[in-house]
Amino acid sequence: MVRNVFWRILIFYILSILIIGLNVPYNYDGLASKDSSTSPFTIVFAMAGSKVAGSFINAVVMTSVISAGNHALFAGSRLMYSLGANAYAPKFFAKLNRNQVPWVAVLLTASISGLCFGASYIGAGQLWSWLQSLISVSNFASWIGIGLASLRFRSGIKAQGLEHLLPFKNWTYPYGPIFSVVLSSFLVLVQGWSCFSPKFKVVDFISFYIELPIMLVMFVGWKLLKKTKWVKPEEMDLATDRFDQGMTSDEREEALEAAKLSAWSSEKGFVGKTKCIAQWLFA
Repeated sequence: MVRNVFWRILIFYILSILIIGLNVPYNYDGLASKDSSTSPFTIVFAMAGSKVAGSFINAVVMTSVISAGNHALFAGSRLMYSLGANAYAPKFFAKLNRNQVPWVAVLLTASISGLCFGASYIGAGQLWSWLQSLISVSNFASWIGIGLASLRFRSGIKAQGLEHLLPFKNWTYPYGPIFSVVLSSFLVLVQGWSCFSPKFKVVDFISFYIELPIMLVMFVGWKLLKKTKWVKPEEMDLATDRFDQGMTSDEREEALEAAKLSAWSSEKGFVGKTKCIAQWLFA
């Protein structure tokens, strides 16, 4: 699964951007507008002779929005469930129904989504712009956290001599995570440049950067309130809930391959092959 992510990003993102960059002039009329008819993807289809490119891109955008919304609902509700189950949030977020769905967390996440949608109609969309700024900082902060967690995790693995158990090793380590942290930190600082030019806008500045002190206060407050300590690499708990605990390297590889194939073992023929391809591309 992890290896497939590289190929998905290469095919769906980098390759598509490369094709667009080779075909669409940088000074194309209206390229900077937000109209779907001047989207780089629309322009490529139009240059190929398509007369319904705008409608096609609208359909793609719609499916992307639905997919992103579905992903956000799932990820947000499961995050709230995890926080509740581990006592980082009220325990009622961890309540499950008979189908083992965290219904309280799902309802909360869905209600917040509805409120955000309603915010697009408040103040001529100004509140929506502020929310977008906050979410942008949150995304960058998430990647900073992922980079730092990767560095810490690998340092613990190395300190405890467990690197041979990794089924996939990031060949860019440690430079990749460091680059991710540095680049994301830089983007956090410069993503609100518009509030400084042509004149300083206090409200926009707050919307772009208010989350930084809030996150710092939450982090420091939690450390002080719970009196948690910084865990040394050699003291990290890397055994609890480990999937391959007690397995040899060969047994682990066999288990991973078996897990990949088990979902489709009952499907054969054209349907089974189609599902395997779909799993490789999207799972």
